[in-house]
Amino acid sequence: MIDFKAAVFDLDGTIADSNPIWEKIDGDYLRAHGITPSESDLKRYAALTYEECAEEFVRLGVETTVSELMEEFNRRAVREYRCSVMLKNGAKEYISKLKAMGKRIALATASPKELYEPVLLHHGIYGMFDVFCTVDDVPRGKGFPDIYLLAAAQMGVPITECAVFEDTLNGVIGAKNSRAFTVGVYDKASEADLPRIMQISDLFINDFEELI
Repeated sequence: MIDFKAAVFDLDGTIADSNPIWEKIDGDYLRAHGITPSESDLKRYAALTYEECAEEFVRLGVETTVSELMEEFNRRAVREYRCSVMLKNGAKEYISKLKAMGKRIALATASPKELYEPVLLHHGIYGMFDVFCTVDDVPRGKGFPDIYLLAAAQMGVPITECAVFEDTLNGVIGAKNSRAFTVGVYDKASEADLPRIMQISDLFINDFEELI
């Protein structure tokens, strides 16, 4: 890899193995309300926002409101992120290695603080991050360079001297367009986009053990 000065990490699917949690939350909720979802349905729901998923469940016949469902999703997610979500293989060791080398480290995520904070604290790496950015801090989402440019600016490092780690196609596209060195990270949830992710990334890894 290049001799970068700072690293920007996505959370879900990149350093946290959290994508299966969303299928669990959705599946448990639907089954408790007498609806048996298919595996393909669960994968589709897991990719939706709280609001989109709540609207879908109401259309399926769940007798509640969208706002109440969103609150329930959030309660369940906070519990899972605090207790159940594991880190990807080698992620903690690699981030610790970067910190020991004096690199600046940022988190750039679509998840709110109430989700990213408990999982990072639980695994003892919260204090290794110098900067935390979410998509709520920028005008455009992960398909655009905005969040990576913000993270670099807050770290005081030019984006061209940063490495960005992402697992989704949108994330890789946004990172590449920011002019950062872009590292694609394997996650099962993004397998359908894997050829494009590997094509666009400057480097692709299956897990962080490869970099230690």
